[in-house]
Amino acid sequence: MSIAAVRRAARETVSGLPREFWWLWTSTLVNRLGAFVATFMALYLTLDRGYSASYAGLVASLHGLGGVVSSLGGGVMADRLGRRPTLLIAQTSTAGFVALLGFVRDPVSIAAVAFFVGMASNASRPAVQAMMADIVRPEDRVRAFSLNYWAINLGFAVSSMAAGFIAEFSYLAGFLIEAGMTLVCAVVVFAKLPESRPAPTAKDAAGDVGLGTVVRDGRFMSVVGLSFLVALVFQQGSVGLPVAMGEAGFSPADYGMAIAVNGVLIVALQIPVTRFIEHRDPRRLLVVSSVLAGYGFGLTAFAGSVGVFALTVCVWTLAEIVNAPTQTGLVVRLSPVHGRGRYQGMYTLSWSVASLVAPLLSGFVIDRLGAEWLWGLCAVVGTTAGVGYAALMRRLPGEEPARGTEKETAGAAEVGAA
Repeated sequence: MSIAAVRRAARETVSGLPREFWWLWTSTLVNRLGAFVATFMALYLTLDRGYSASYAGLVASLHGLGGVVSSLGGGVMADRLGRRPTLLIAQTSTAGFVALLGFVRDPVSIAAVAFFVGMASNASRPAVQAMMADIVRPEDRVRAFSLNYWAINLGFAVSSMAAGFIAEFSYLAGFLIEAGMTLVCAVVVFAKLPESRPAPTAKDAAGDVGLGTVVRDGRFMSVVGLSFLVALVFQQGSVGLPVAMGEAGFSPADYGMAIAVNGVLIVALQIPVTRFIEHRDPRRLLVVSSVLAGYGFGLTAFAGSVGVFALTVCVWTLAEIVNAPTQTGLVVRLSPVHGRGRYQGMYTLSWSVASLVAPLLSGFVIDRLGAEWLWGLCAVVGTTAGVGYAALMRRLPGEEPARGTEKETAGAAEVGAA
């Protein structure tokens, strides 16, 4: 491909998205660039503070439990208070709790603050996704969600490398840097992002959306259930794979080399793959990505070297690249405009619960049956999710026009610049 072709592809990838999207994208990138705590929490608790591995696992679980609680709470806040206030509350609270976590020493206090960190940090996700749906035209949403997912992974890749160096200098510095960068995100939101929540109409008031409405939406809840199954499969990259490789005699460095392929491929391929899938049938994409994820992990049963493990990571990473923006775009299509926050919160909940269940499930299966059974179950679960998507999505609802301010509508025709 020529340099001119690359430039043209890059220009087409970022064109047509409103300026507000790029400020939100910038906030996401800064947030993930400072995501140090999740990376070195276990090392901090075991090596620096001298606690047991069991206690470190408990703290990690409480952090995840906080995310489960705030998934729905953040969605309700995004609809009732607005996207912008929810982001400001979540990000300033996260900054405060992360900084506090660096100073507390009592084990009960550490566990409690970790819970609040998980709750505060996860509360912003439904608001971010709802705001993107508000300000981006329907035909551009898959591309917008993909660019946001790319920013998340690029930021995390950089922060993961930086976290090791920072931890060698000072764990406290890592906590304070993350708190500071999260505050920067809040400043960006405060200074650059207007409220995007669509003004309620008379029809919206007559059909007010509550959490009960979301739960009674059988089709959407079926999608949430399928999302949970897919999330269980993808979680095995960080919970089942390291345990299985360790039991097979591979070192932590071997696992690091294999899983690094995931981040590298997402950063390298997320944007070009999105250009390829952007206007394709989402049902087929979700069916293919679900099955590909299941069998990508299923192939791990036949891996006997780091190279083969890395090849299996390539397979399920491609599924992840396709699934993430397509799934988020589907949630928007199934959500009423005035209930986007709650619907996004319920979708976020499926991933939060999967992050709690996956470690318990993988540990039980590996201990009782062996790693080969875990990978076989991944193939079965991925296939089940694919069949479910094919059955549920035969008739998708049509896209509604993006609703926002006149400024947002006009901005959608511009090339945004972060």
